[in-house]
Amino acid sequence: MNGAESLVHTLLKCGVDTCFVNPGTSEMHFVAALDRIPGMRSVLCLQENVVTGAADAYYRVTGKPAATLLHCGPGLANGLANLHNARRARSGIVNVVGDQATYHRPLDAPLTADAEGWARPVSTFVRTVLSSNRVGEDAAAAVQAARVPPGGIATLILPSDASWDDGGIVGTPLPVAIAPSIDPHAVRHAARILREKKNVLLLLGGDAVHAASQRLAWRIAAMTGAKLMTELSNARTERGQGSLPLERVPYPADAAVKALAPYDHLILVNAVPPVGFFAYPGKPSRQYKEGAGLHVLSRVEQNAEQALQALVDELGAPPAEIPGNGPKPSIVKGKPTPEDLATTIAAILPEGAVIVDESVSYGRGFFRNTHAAAPHDWLQIMGGAIGAGIPLAVGSAIGLHAKGAGDRRVLALQADGSAMYTVQGLWTQAREKLPVTTVILSNRKYQILIGELASVGANPGPTAMNMLDLGNPDIGWVKLAESLGVEAAQADTLEGCADLMAGSFKRPGPFLIELLI
Repeated sequence: MNGAESLVHTLLKCGVDTCFVNPGTSEMHFVAALDRIPGMRSVLCLQENVVTGAADAYYRVTGKPAATLLHCGPGLANGLANLHNARRARSGIVNVVGDQATYHRPLDAPLTADAEGWARPVSTFVRTVLSSNRVGEDAAAAVQAARVPPGGIATLILPSDASWDDGGIVGTPLPVAIAPSIDPHAVRHAARILREKKNVLLLLGGDAVHAASQRLAWRIAAMTGAKLMTELSNARTERGQGSLPLERVPYPADAAVKALAPYDHLILVNAVPPVGFFAYPGKPSRQYKEGAGLHVLSRVEQNAEQALQALVDELGAPPAEIPGNGPKPSIVKGKPTPEDLATTIAAILPEGAVIVDESVSYGRGFFRNTHAAAPHDWLQIMGGAIGAGIPLAVGSAIGLHAKGAGDRRVLALQADGSAMYTVQGLWTQAREKLPVTTVILSNRKYQILIGELASVGANPGPTAMNMLDLGNPDIGWVKLAESLGVEAAQADTLEGCADLMAGSFKRPGPFLIELLI
């Protein structure tokens, strides 16, 4: 058994059975091992940032890590943006990065690079395998690291001779870490704040936005009068009928400060203190008001449901019925607006859908108008590195299939500029026949940056505005999608978009809609 074969056997034995791949010469023995050893679903992606973004979503949907296969340091570097997003989402991923043979590395061949150095800022675990007989042991350690709550990125660098040399030994799965216990003092302190203080906000993040945690948070809010809000970005929120109509901390700095201004106390439930996405001249970096008390009920690595249950018990909060979200709305007709598009989506969204949101500036108001949709999951870009949406849709669909829920539809709400970063992911959707509907929000400009020019006090002229224009030439989304194997159509009205979406929800494979906005 060579090192590559021991790696595949070890990953499977540790429960990792999906690998998103973009291989090169250094990884050929790993590729051959994937061919010989059954059990691993290998998903080819045409660019590494699709690989890493798909692995991020796979973890968010399934709760278990996938592997990636990346080619040397530059291949890892191509995937760093979505590894940054995955780190912010606290997703578990096992990166396998091929590298020069140990004896070839000192010669400084063209692809030689500091893969360890590039991996460290986005990884909780980095290790270079030294020999074939260590591959299995190191792979088992990497899987264990990826599963440390709430999830981490483990990067295993595999020199090609460690892969092709004989002497491979299958690694033994290592114990899966459990989340740290909830601090009873933190629970009692939060209960005292809720009993004795006014203007209290429970800020929910991480697993606190899942359904079971929402029900507990509502019991606390209903009893004490505290308000509920979520962080700006959440890895996976359970939403729609039967869930709380939770609002997020807004993105614009002024709106966020205004939304948080009423609160004298913030109780953080798997959340961090809200700060601005960027600094702006003359505006505060911290979005909560000066002097507000910050109280940690549970840290991001702890179990939010356990923390909220402990707080419910401490308060003696009785059961409370989740407030209704109102009836499912009707389709809106006419020219698209953000609010009307969200209402139309809520009207036709199938139950159990997964929405992947990289709508950027256009979609900031989507939450409020989709509370009454059928029950669904909502995935957001977490680290602000655009180009996540199409890969997240790929990983979501693969993850749903792995869970035995491959009939659930993925709806990707995708800004046009961001989509061009990882458009190669459409090809993987077509190759794997994934049930993904992509709605390209085509305003043919970097609209978010036009707003940011004003926010930072810049004074743009023709040259600056030209750098934010995507309409010279227009991107032909229908032809582009079709060239990658995805059927596509264009719409310029809400009813036209609704008809295309509804039709796509009934079909087995991917479909793309360019919505002119």
